[in-house]
Amino acid sequence: MIFHFVDLDPQSPDLSGITWFNLSAIQLGLVVSGSLYGALLGSLLAYAIADFLGRKRQLIAAALLYIVGGVVTAYSPELGVLLAGRLLYGLGIGLAMHGAPLYIAETCPSQIRGTLVSLKELFIVLGILLGYFVGSFLIDTVGGWRFMYGFSAPVAVLMGLGMWTLPASPRWLLLRAVQGKGSFQDLKEKAIVSLSKLRGRPPGDRESERQIEDTLLSLKSAYGQQESEGNFLEVFQGPNLKAFIIGGGLVLFQQITGQPSVLYYAGPILQSAGFSAASDATKVSVVIGLFKLLMTWIAVLKVDDLGRRPLLIGGVSGIALSLVLLSAYYKFLGGFPLVAVGALLLYVGCYQISFGPISWLMVSEIFPLRTRGKGISLAVLTNFASNAVVTFAFSPLKEFLGAENLFLLFGAIAILSLLFVIFSVPETKGLSLEDIESKILK
Repeated sequence: MIFHFVDLDPQSPDLSGITWFNLSAIQLGLVVSGSLYGALLGSLLAYAIADFLGRKRQLIAAALLYIVGGVVTAYSPELGVLLAGRLLYGLGIGLAMHGAPLYIAETCPSQIRGTLVSLKELFIVLGILLGYFVGSFLIDTVGGWRFMYGFSAPVAVLMGLGMWTLPASPRWLLLRAVQGKGSFQDLKEKAIVSLSKLRGRPPGDRESERQIEDTLLSLKSAYGQQESEGNFLEVFQGPNLKAFIIGGGLVLFQQITGQPSVLYYAGPILQSAGFSAASDATKVSVVIGLFKLLMTWIAVLKVDDLGRRPLLIGGVSGIALSLVLLSAYYKFLGGFPLVAVGALLLYVGCYQISFGPISWLMVSEIFPLRTRGKGISLAVLTNFASNAVVTFAFSPLKEFLGAENLFLLFGAIAILSLLFVIFSVPETKGLSLEDIESKILK
């Protein structure tokens, strides 16, 4: 769940509830972006420990970091403690963004994998929307920012308890078995029991045994009798490199097509069109959040029906068109504010049926099992690093280019991303993870 500290005016002497409210621009920037830097560190941490911890324990660790980070931030007596809390919370984000799509993809049937992984994006949007609602209710509350951050802790408790009841990923258990990280037979039996539980079957049933044997056969066929873990360089070799180009490319274009920057203009655009909600930034956020939620739900319903490529191609085409329209609005269509409103909603809607959910779905599917944990951590790192660059560069670029040329630049990047999708991104609908590895990455 993501909250916006600045919405609650921490620098207000009347509403902040603190004596150290007079933050400098740099200090406020560190508070706002602290979780992003924590997420970057969390991505690096996931690269080092994810395959050792396993998907389940990684998500439990993320929940614990959310709890500690939320509580520390909410009760922080000074700026240093507040920044530490934001960093801890960000570490949880990095681990969760890595572990969640990985666990879902490795445990669910291929027929509904797209739906379930896309639901992760839906609940992220729901969490953001809930954060906006909490912010709008606490906007005039003294020390309201403390309640806002603290509200994340009980939600994280539910996440941790939920993961505690779920079994470990069967594919991760088999990977450990092949790597010689424990008794082969014991890990194989645990994988069968885990798969049986996930499919709602009796423990150790024959169908689960057959599926585990098939997965083992595929794993051994792909890597022979090698028992070592995939190393850093292996991620950039052969099929792993192809997978990283696809997954890393998608999450890179997800950010550098301007998603954080376009939403920056939501308030001014709606205000120019005469929408009363635009007078309050928190209300604008709720309106945009509701629309994002609706469009993400459409993607969830259609991703396993239409497939990944049609949603990506259609959505990214809409993103490019919306950015050109926004550039035209600021260049010579300033008298037609409804054009800007339509372009803004087109951008948000198209992003939420394409890059929003599909990028992370493809990332969770495309990497071979041997290097999946490390590959996804590098993709997550790419995502957060590009997000940080776009966020940092936005103001200087806006000053240098002007809004009209900045949107035109993002539009050109969107066209490049569309070409990337058309020529580089495969269709994975209905394929098992083993089929993707054997048929697409070879």
